[in-house]
Amino acid sequence: MRSGRIFAGLGLAAVLVSGCHSKVAVDNNTFKTALDTYYSGRPVCLFPDAVKLPAQADTNNENQTRSFDALTDAGMLTRTSAEKQRFLVGSKQVNDYDLSARGRSTWTAEPTQPGYGNFCFGTPQVTAVNSFTAHDSGGDAYTVSYQYAVELPNWVKTDEMMTAFPSIDRVSAPRTATANLTRNNNGWAVQDVSAATPRPRQIGS
Repeated sequence: MRSGRIFAGLGLAAVLVSGCHSKVAVDNNTFKTALDTYYSGRPVCLFPDAVKLPAQADTNNENQTRSFDALTDAGMLTRTSAEKQRFLVGSKQVNDYDLSARGRSTWTAEPTQPGYGNFCFGTPQVTAVNSFTAHDSGGDAYTVSYQYAVELPNWVKTDEMMTAFPSIDRVSAPRTATANLTRNNNGWAVQDVSAATPRPRQIGS
């Protein structure tokens, strides 16, 4: 009788040990790596839509010249003055803007629109994993809560750029989000992201 109890106890212990080993240990850094990889293909760009360069703007139209002048002061564009003939009404002063040598290294061309592109300068980086919750007993699906931010390059942080693009300062502020991640043969993959504040895709005014 006693031996039967011993074997029963050993069997229960084996089940408990087996159950413990079935739970997969999770490393926060693997979630961070997966999220950073996800964001690496989603750069933050300056204009909400692709713009065409070279461009011409009326010097009397501040809405046209403000952003281009700020980019010129930041070293991303060159500016030359010109006179444009008006149809039957004389002429007007304009500025011609084009990419500078420095600007070309930051300019991201729009593949579907020749001549169009954007100034993309950074990607969100995960700064902390706050919590995570498993969706299944196998540990192959999690919802992860985390913080992220975009580190701005110096040329974006000038007073002129901040005035021309008021949203810049908000892009660099820490934000929170949640994401659903699943495990595959290559590690963790991000299925979707839900940001507590607007996701930082573009920062045009």
